[in-house]
Amino acid sequence: MGSSSAGFVAVLTAAAVATVGFLGFRASATVPADLAKPLGGESAAATSKAPRDGEHPKALPVASGLGERVVYSVDDDRVWLVAQGDKVTRTFKVTPSTVDPLPGTYTVTSRSNTATGSDGTLIEHVVRFTSVDGVAIGFSAAVDGSTPTPDPTVQTGGIRESRADGDAMWQFATIGHTVVVIR
Repeated sequence: MGSSSAGFVAVLTAAAVATVGFLGFRASATVPADLAKPLGGESAAATSKAPRDGEHPKALPVASGLGERVVYSVDDDRVWLVAQGDKVTRTFKVTPSTVDPLPGTYTVTSRSNTATGSDGTLIEHVVRFTSVDGVAIGFSAAVDGSTPTPDPTVQTGGIRESRADGDAMWQFATIGHTVVVIR
């Protein structure tokens, strides 16, 4: 292939990438409001905080869904991995991102074994379940084990776990798995 042919292919490729990017932006900017909501719309948990057991703060909150699921409390910065029969197999604290998902029911839409977080940190076991204003929201663990408080001036969607908790989440929350977000 001659150099002019290679240049022509490069120009076509760049034009195609730009067009796909533009169309993707336009599509996300014109999503009807009812399609941008969590599955099932707003739940009762969206309007009030799910009741808690005052004597057992780590106990699974009532009104946090049914069946096998991940429950994430944005107010308590806590996650519960719940097996069938509402049996909690693990609960742990997390470091929230600067962008919170709305309360509601979601499904795991994508996973990545390793990636670079929006804060530039190398992360592993990324489990994504929604996005808010173009910011992907999901659970992950920093490879270096850190869970720093995110910079409030930067929009991030990574909910950070310890590496051990990230391993447990990775094993538990596969594609299509339910994630319930509560207050």
